[in-house]
Amino acid sequence: MFCKNGVRLLGNLQRTSILSCVARNQVALRGISSSTVVRDSFKVQDMDDFKDKVLNSEVPVVVDFFATWCGPCRLLTPRIETVIAEKNGKVNLAKVDIDELTDLAFEYDQNWFQVTSVPVLISMKGGKETERMIGLQDADKLRSFVSRLSPEKK
Repeated sequence: MFCKNGVRLLGNLQRTSILSCVARNQVALRGISSSTVVRDSFKVQDMDDFKDKVLNSEVPVVVDFFATWCGPCRLLTPRIETVIAEKNGKVNLAKVDIDELTDLAFEYDQNWFQVTSVPVLISMKGGKETERMIGLQDADKLRSFVSRLSPEKK
């Protein structure tokens, strides 16, 4: 797309180029994206929230320990959200930012998580850890991981 002043607008634009076109009352196209809403996913806010939504959950929960600065964590998030959404409420996803809830991730002393690297996924059923998966995983491995937590009945 071109503005009337001859500035060519491509995918990776500088903000000033777009703003100069808009400031001259010219229309610039912009892309719109959408994503699936994951209703079975939540971010853990504090230890009480973790106890209420994870330990006392009636449905199995996958706990995703992540960090905002972690590249593999950012790649894993949409994959695990998609897999959890496929379970249609039979499994929930709890996201724990290790920088915000350090005590939960590292220092909980009752034979708990001891997260030593991120990303790590921990499956929980009845308030107990059942399995752990460390690192970036492909969607097939994630489906297998979640399916072991909540197998399909035939």
